[in-house]
Amino acid sequence: MAGFDDAGVFFSDNIGSEDQHDELNINRQQVKKRFKDFIRQFHEGNFSYLYRDQLKRHYNLGHYWLEVDLQDLASFDETLAEKVLKNPSEHLPLFEDAAKDVADEITQPRPEGEEELQDIQVTFTSNTNPCSIRDLKSDQIAKLVKLPGIVIAASTVRAKATRISIQCRSCRNFMNNIPVKPGLEGYALPRKCPTDQAGRPKCPIDPFYIVPDKCKCVDFQILKLQESPESVPMGEMPRHMQLYCDRYLCDKIVPGNRATIIGIYSIKKSSKPAKGGPREKVNVGIRAPYLRVLGIQVESGGGGKMAGIPAAPEEEEEFRRLAASPNIYETVAKSVAPSIFGSLDIKKAIACLLFGGSRKRLPDGLTRRGDVNILMLGDPGTAKSQLLKFVERCSPIGVYTSGKGSSAAGLTASVSRDPATRNFVMEGGAMVLADGGVVCIDEFDKMREDDRVAIHEAMEQQTISIAKAGITTTLNSRCSVLAAANSVFGRWDDTKGADNIDFMPTILSRFDMIFIVKDEHDEARDTTLAKHVMNVHMNAVQMIEEEREGELDLETLKKYIAYCRLRCGPRLSPAAAEKLKNRYVLMRNGAGELERETGKRTTIPITVRQLEAIIRMSESLAKMRLKPFATEAEVDEALRLFQVSTLDAAMSGNLSGAEGFTTEEDQETIGRIEKQMKRRFVIGSQVSEHAIVQDFLKQKYPERSILKVIHFMLRRGELQHRMQRKMLLRVK
Repeated sequence: MAGFDDAGVFFSDNIGSEDQHDELNINRQQVKKRFKDFIRQFHEGNFSYLYRDQLKRHYNLGHYWLEVDLQDLASFDETLAEKVLKNPSEHLPLFEDAAKDVADEITQPRPEGEEELQDIQVTFTSNTNPCSIRDLKSDQIAKLVKLPGIVIAASTVRAKATRISIQCRSCRNFMNNIPVKPGLEGYALPRKCPTDQAGRPKCPIDPFYIVPDKCKCVDFQILKLQESPESVPMGEMPRHMQLYCDRYLCDKIVPGNRATIIGIYSIKKSSKPAKGGPREKVNVGIRAPYLRVLGIQVESGGGGKMAGIPAAPEEEEEFRRLAASPNIYETVAKSVAPSIFGSLDIKKAIACLLFGGSRKRLPDGLTRRGDVNILMLGDPGTAKSQLLKFVERCSPIGVYTSGKGSSAAGLTASVSRDPATRNFVMEGGAMVLADGGVVCIDEFDKMREDDRVAIHEAMEQQTISIAKAGITTTLNSRCSVLAAANSVFGRWDDTKGADNIDFMPTILSRFDMIFIVKDEHDEARDTTLAKHVMNVHMNAVQMIEEEREGELDLETLKKYIAYCRLRCGPRLSPAAAEKLKNRYVLMRNGAGELERETGKRTTIPITVRQLEAIIRMSESLAKMRLKPFATEAEVDEALRLFQVSTLDAAMSGNLSGAEGFTTEEDQETIGRIEKQMKRRFVIGSQVSEHAIVQDFLKQKYPERSILKVIHFMLRRGELQHRMQRKMLLRVK
């Protein structure tokens, strides 16, 4: 019995016997052999050995990775595929070893300097239906899962050790090639040194330190995946999942990209201290989930939910038949918010916005945007917000936001500090998440001026540049902007002219079309509108069924838009370009006969931005019909839409402060008034607006120009006036 007391004679049967270990080794060897057979032998119908050729090609190019389709593995050996799905952590290293062995065979003989064989990374793809982040439960831990979503943050690429070497501080003893678990699991250093040298005192507790030079490392990156906005239930916060990518999966994706991720649903130690406990104490048994990525499929072109799904042959046939019908333009316009009465020109413009023009990359690397931006200005109660809500639902990718509740960082991108690593990470805002779709901004006039300036670059260059906290980068925001705003006084006041609009020319010129939506009093129209509203409220279901003729339902319209955006990129035909060039020159020279209500002819020059807007509208009309070239008919319709929106607004004097919408005489007058005003009043002085107006009216200046200068100087903080507004007679 004394042997049990002796510390040197102690034996423990560690989980099973030696026979079981042998069986496990035999099993592992068999599985590895099947993986080798799969890489060597899997072929398609024409005997092209898919994975063997891919491995050889990649290895010779210096790309040490192999992409495997799980459906191919299942068709070769269903049991093996089942094992990979149920227990990927055990079988993935065997698969990678098998790939390394096969690479050794097929790349013989290698050049002299490349005798050392490189490790091969195996990544997966799959056509199975993905599950949502919300559906992940504890029973799926350590299994292979597939998740869709948007990547909203990405860390920098760092190094993680796969094998480490440690050395004892006291006896200088090395322990080499200690394997470290993959993923976010670390390695706990041994507390005691195992060497027992005679005549020397024992090494102290915690004597080991890591020798960096002798460690073997791989690249890794941490990403943050968010649920797609369309799959988040109403009133819920979107869920997030941390992703761990290593080796060749690093830098494959940037914030704002939509992607489908395949990986192992894993858990890591929760580093948060227990509530109420000391700092060092950690909640025992609580684990934080993350996904160890084994495959990334990035959705190209930002087509939203429909982009990754190819249209079925019967759907393609249906779409081509739709595009060939002569009245497709009217059909799509009617299908935009069919429950809203009237506003047909606005609906036609929104249809153009949904389809978009063609994005062009020039030989010098610059790009020209193809997305159409629209601003609706006007009275409350004219269904502007309802149109925005419909576009959000109808667009393949749609993000809706309100101006008052949106900051510059929320619209563009923000840089924040990760609480766990203390590193700065970048998170995309609404315009980055809407890449490839439409961002709808309601209450555009309620935004702070600083926040509105932040989207200038996103609207024209379609990029967002960030330079904060040492992070200097550019994100894509290739989205259309549909904005709705009220006038300064709540309702549109025809006597105030340009004072109705509180926007700078810089933002106005970036909108392709600006619609003034007025709530005019007209007895016949009001009667028709009231009947329509009554019908909607009394028998909505019956009315929807009756009025479905000549309209597309929401799902068909959404699929048709995604199909056209994916398949068609029209250009202007030479005849249409010539016609548009001539019209542009006529407008610039003032020869276009654009008459005011008074019958007086005027010159309203348009800038190159407005010319490009007409080109984009023409291309979107051609894209609606799946035509390769925009003809003169499309240019005529684009010019008509431009006429009823921006030019009509400019003609009425309501946009005379906008870039390209002011005559040269007006600009000279405004300049003279501003100089005189600056000479006469000290900056910050308090003056009566009425007194200023009366003073300048005596000098025969037009009242409209005087009010405009006062408005601009007030906005810039150069005047503070007592609000002594009196009824001013309009000077005819």
